[in-house]
Amino acid sequence: MAARTAFACIRSLQFTSRSTRRLSLLQKHLAAGRHFSVEAMDEEVIVERCGNAAVITLNRPKALNALNMNMIKIIYPQLKMMENDPDVKVIIMKGAGDKAFCAGGDIRAVADGKKSGNTVPSEFFREEYKLNYAIGTLKTPYVALIHGITMGGGVGLSVHGMFRVATGKTVFAMPETAIGFFPDVGGGHFLPRLHGRLGLYLALTGTRLRGRDVQLAGVATHYVDADKIGDLESQLMSVSSDNALEIGKILDDVHQKSSSEEADFSLKKRLNQINRCFESNSLEGIMDALHADGSDWAKEQLVTLNKMSPTSMKVTIRELEEGRRLNLKEDLEMEYRISQRFMDGNDFFEGVRAVLVDRDNSPKWKPSSISAVTQDEVGTYFQSLGDQDLNLQ
Repeated sequence: MAARTAFACIRSLQFTSRSTRRLSLLQKHLAAGRHFSVEAMDEEVIVERCGNAAVITLNRPKALNALNMNMIKIIYPQLKMMENDPDVKVIIMKGAGDKAFCAGGDIRAVADGKKSGNTVPSEFFREEYKLNYAIGTLKTPYVALIHGITMGGGVGLSVHGMFRVATGKTVFAMPETAIGFFPDVGGGHFLPRLHGRLGLYLALTGTRLRGRDVQLAGVATHYVDADKIGDLESQLMSVSSDNALEIGKILDDVHQKSSSEEADFSLKKRLNQINRCFESNSLEGIMDALHADGSDWAKEQLVTLNKMSPTSMKVTIRELEEGRRLNLKEDLEMEYRISQRFMDGNDFFEGVRAVLVDRDNSPKWKPSSISAVTQDEVGTYFQSLGDQDLNLQ
C-alpha cells in the first residue's frame, strides 16, 4: 500500500481477539469524544481519525486480510458511531499491505465450527450480513480502496458502499462455487445488476477480473493508479463536508488522471457470447448453449463448470434470478437462509477440505451430477428458517 499520508492520524481504537472484552468500555469513551490507544501485538483492525476522515484498516496482511468474527464485531459498532459523528465527513476502508484488500471470509473457522457443534456457522453469516447491510445503508460517504485481492467477504465490505476504488493490483472474484458454496455477501443483489449476463457468468465460473477491468465491469466506481492512492487518501481526509458530490469529484479527478480512459474491457469481445451462452435460467440450458457455441472459449467454460459443485451452481442461478427483483435487505435475508442450508449439506465442507485442508483439489460433490440436483432440492435452500431467519433493521 502507498506510504502513510502526511496527515496526523489519531488512533481511536485498536483491537485484537484478546481485547474484545474491553469493547463496551472503549465505545463509551469514544462516544464521549475521547481517543484511546490500546497497546497490542497483533491488531486485526485499526480504526483512526485522519483529518476529517475515519479510516478502517483490515490488518491481517499475512492472512490476506481475511475477515473473521472478531473483525466483524469490531467494525460494525465503529461504523455506527462514525455515521452519527458530525466530524466524520467520509469513511475509508482499506487493507494493510500491498497484496490484498480482503481475500474473503474465514470459512475454515466456519467449517471447524460446524464440526465442533458451536454457533459459528450461524453467527458468522448473521453478523457478516448485518455488516454488509450497514455498509450499504450508511448515510456517511464510504470509500473502499480495493487495492489487491478482493474476493468473497472482501466484496461484501466494498461493493455495497457508495464508492469503490480499484487499482492496477486489484483482483476481483466470487469463486464460491468451487468450494461448494454460493456468491453471498449480497452477491445476489449486485451481480445480476452488472451488464447483461456478466454477473451470472462471474458467479458460476469464478472468473477473475483484474485492475481496470474491475471498474469497467461496474464492480468498482473508480480506478486509480496504485502510486496515487496516498494522494487520494490525503484529499479525502481534507474534505470540508460529507457531501457525496464533493467526494465524487475528488474521485473523478483522480480517476481521469489514472491511465487512459480509452482502455477497453478485456471481456468486451466476449460479452455477446456471455449473454447468449448464459442467457438461460437453468444450468442445463447454459451447458447446452456452450456446447452449441463450440468455440475454444466455450469449451474452456465447460471444463470450468464441470469442476464446480452442481448444487452450488443451481442454487446460484436461482439466487441471482431472485436477487434481481430484491433490494439489498431482502437479498441478504434470503442469502442467510441459503447459507444455513449449505451448513446442513455436504458440498461446502467437502470444498473446504479439498481446497484448504487436504489441498488435493479433488472435491467429491454430492450429488456429483447436474441432473441429480432437482429443482425441488434447490427450492429447499430458499425456505424460511422460521424464528431463525435473519431480520435486518
